Amino acid sequence: MSPKTILGIDPALTQTGWGIISCYQNHLSFIACGTITTNQKQPLDERLHQIYQSISKVINLYKPDEIAIEETFVNKNAVSSLKLGHARGVLMLSGAIAGLKIYEYASTSIKKTVAGVGRADKNQIGVMIKYLLPQAVVKSEDEADALAVAICHNSFKKPYLT
Repeated sequence: MSPKTILGIDPALTQTGWGIISCYQNHLSFIACGTITTNQKQPLDERLHQIYQSISKVINLYKPDEIAIEETFVNKNAVSSLKLGHARGVLMLSGAIAGLKIYEYASTSIKKTVAGVGRADKNQIGVMIKYLLPQAVVKSEDEADALAVAICHNSFKKPYLT
């Protein structure tokens, strides 16, 4: 059994977090993380193109075995939910184009897996990421959330497309 590399994604239109871990048996290792930031003043199509180009570079550079992404939640603001859906679609398509399986997890499942509580706040997730991946250099909550998605995926797999 060889190590598995997982790309976790915390999708957003303005700041998408991504994190990559390696998993071998019960050992997790931090590889990299980052944030894809788009300018809110740019047209939607340009922002989506930037997300596509950026995540494609990450995929080509780190060559993950699988991708895990946080599920969409329905906002009170329908326009915000639609924009998030656009970003998720681009992120998922990027992985599919690279020939990778895409897995999807609810935020409550991610939080429960990483922090033990389905309603954990961002601070609790950040603390647990430091504990589980002490070598990780995390610069934002989005990056910590993305690493949490990858850790959740390592705990159990739920295929998005079956």
